[in-house]
Amino acid sequence: MQTESGTTGRLERDHYDVKSVERFWQERWEKDALYRTRPDDRQKFYCLEQFPYPSGHLHMGHVRVYTLGDVIARYRRMRGYSVLHPMGWDAFGLPAENAAIKNGIPPKISTLNNIDYMRQQMRQMGLSFDWSREVTTCLPDYYRFTQELFLLFYERGLAYQKAGAVNWCPSCETVLANEQVEDGRCWRCDSVVTKRDLTQWYFRITEYADRLLEGLDRVDWPNEIKAQQIHWIGKSEGAEVHFPVQGLDDVIRVFTTRPDTLYGATYVVLAPEHPLVEKLVQNRPEQNQVREFVAAERVRSDIERTSETTEKRGVFTGAYALHPLTGEALPIWVANYVLVDYGTGAVMGVPAHDVRDYHYATKYELPIRPVIQPTDGQSADLPYVEPGVLINSGSFSGLASTEAKGAISRHLESIGRGKPRITYRMRDWLISRQRYWGAPIPMIHCPHCGVVPVPKRDLPVLLPENVVFTGRGASPLAQVEDWVNTECPVCHGPARRETDTMDTFVDSSWYYFRYTSPEAQDRPFDFEQANYWMPVDEYVGGKEHAVLHLLYSRFFTKVLYDAGWVAVDEPFKRLLAQGMVVYQGAKMSKSKGNTLSPEEILREWGTDATRLFMLFAAPPEKDFEWSQQGVEGTFRFLQRVYRLVTRPFADARASSPEAEERVQRANARAIKKVTEDLGDRRAFNTAVSALMELTNALYQDIEQVSPELRQHVLESLVLLLAPMAPHLAEELWHHLGHTESVHLAAWPDYDPKWLEERQIEIALQVNGKVRGRMVITPDWDETRIREEALQYLQAQIEGRRVVKTIVIPTRLVNVVVA
Repeated sequence: MQTESGTTGRLERDHYDVKSVERFWQERWEKDALYRTRPDDRQKFYCLEQFPYPSGHLHMGHVRVYTLGDVIARYRRMRGYSVLHPMGWDAFGLPAENAAIKNGIPPKISTLNNIDYMRQQMRQMGLSFDWSREVTTCLPDYYRFTQELFLLFYERGLAYQKAGAVNWCPSCETVLANEQVEDGRCWRCDSVVTKRDLTQWYFRITEYADRLLEGLDRVDWPNEIKAQQIHWIGKSEGAEVHFPVQGLDDVIRVFTTRPDTLYGATYVVLAPEHPLVEKLVQNRPEQNQVREFVAAERVRSDIERTSETTEKRGVFTGAYALHPLTGEALPIWVANYVLVDYGTGAVMGVPAHDVRDYHYATKYELPIRPVIQPTDGQSADLPYVEPGVLINSGSFSGLASTEAKGAISRHLESIGRGKPRITYRMRDWLISRQRYWGAPIPMIHCPHCGVVPVPKRDLPVLLPENVVFTGRGASPLAQVEDWVNTECPVCHGPARRETDTMDTFVDSSWYYFRYTSPEAQDRPFDFEQANYWMPVDEYVGGKEHAVLHLLYSRFFTKVLYDAGWVAVDEPFKRLLAQGMVVYQGAKMSKSKGNTLSPEEILREWGTDATRLFMLFAAPPEKDFEWSQQGVEGTFRFLQRVYRLVTRPFADARASSPEAEERVQRANARAIKKVTEDLGDRRAFNTAVSALMELTNALYQDIEQVSPELRQHVLESLVLLLAPMAPHLAEELWHHLGHTESVHLAAWPDYDPKWLEERQIEIALQVNGKVRGRMVITPDWDETRIREEALQYLQAQIEGRRVVKTIVIPTRLVNVVVA
């Protein structure tokens, strides 16, 4: 037993003490600052996992994502890269504030306590984080720069305030961005979302819509994630059509992707929130009915109103719009399926060529006018939504519908009744939150100067400590008068602070830049360091962040690029989006009662066995089912590896050339396979399989090879194991006589000659007489050799009874027949 490696007392003949081995090396790595990162002349690799919200405890989903990232980081270090692998905390947010309301614990105290606990859990996992770069978004040394970035956006015209109908969560008592409403419910608490009129702060993300689409072509991301972003941005090409309102000076602007169907418009529909609705119905008999309808629909979520299963409801305003090309008076309706935040908040009803419009027109007995027919001239069932030829369309009749789109758009522009236009589904990012536990928006409301920014020299705008949490009414910050009341930085008169805080997704939209230089005092990050490390080479996280976090982060990076702060405009070069951990047939969830404690599992089986099972059970992008038998299996495998490496060998025994060749070939195959799987393929499950195959091969032949080859292949096995089972690999590396860490060792290499297929010619005999020859390769087993030989000798043995077949693998096959 080698005392210099600290192994005394941890290793026995047939097993090793998992707890003491893992604890010993975790303490040793921390003492030696093994994973401290500094730029040098090696090629850089920035490996990053999405940082967690400090809810108090890690769950198995955390264990999986951090295991995947840790394997990648360790592998890249051993491949000679300078690796940045940091960790921090997405520490603002509603849960801590809700806990303060319920339990009376200030959010700062509960959050920092949770961070301490979760950090210790991560250390127990032996993760190779550079803790010297830790960031915590709820501390002033971070959120002062979140506020500075807000001011940058404001200076560039990308942060603004406006009034309008917004998504409101009655449980969280705050507004939500469109992206934070899932199936009509709050993304965090699952409450039904309603609408409320408020003045809020927004980021102008729509100005970057085309660049956000274009950038997806330059990143190595899963197609499903790209597709979700493309869908959310929702770029549509078409025309803006102007419908004058009869008797008024107002114009209803409609966006349509089908200007070719314009002559088929028989009515116009407005969203209940459209600003023209009230003006249209004033002093009309319909006004009370319309107002009641609008009030009823405004409390429904956008998802609910536009769902396929929701009945399409509407009401006539009594007003009319004029068709821009024919002058026909078209009735103006208000309907639930039109959204004020999509397009222009108004649509033209073309029931002959739109399924939704057809059902609406049928229900309310509105005219249906076909203007496109199939190219073969045959009549078509309505609604007809395919391309065709225009009919009943004035001078445009006879044109193909695809050609008519551009022709009608250009004609509208020439007569001042519309124009070609591109529109987007995505809306500007609403960042205001009426809660306490977030970064205060650094703006001041002055009765004389209006809204003015807090000077950078006065940042951070600190969160006050003397806050009473009731969970009711206005923002808690609005109740702290000595904080709200301040001085205008322009006229120095009395003014009031903005009491909204920023959406927590603002904090997580730039944290990866802060990791590159967390010690920076005068700016959010050091530009030189950011340009050295960025972009992130491998970003690991959940698929559930496909739209929210990833879209916002890309937007932030492009703004910083335009400001000249960074040299990249895409933050994450490659994305590994992992699947969920499933237990008892369902995603782990407290509400389902099927959660597992990572601490208990790690205590029972050890970190290495848990990591190895998570890697082995399924490809990273797939969900995987937690299995007690599975982790037991990887635990036994690691003990088997330990016994193989530490067993005593009789070095005087003569080596076998055949065994040495088999060992060399098995070693070369394993190195090639694991290198490919941990590199570009990210096939961690098959990498573990390759280690198991190598271990089996070594058990078979290790006693029959030279001491030099034995040392070489055992070192290879330990090196290949190191990224996936770091504690045992470190222990075995030192047992093999090394004093430096295995995680600083070079990745193993192999001689390609051992992968060449070596052909062997064997004799084929019938009753001892040679009847032919056959070429085989060393990987053929006896069963395959026997089957191929019998097929080859079919003509010589046909009609005779095969008594037995004798196989000598590298020499001959003798078929005895009667």
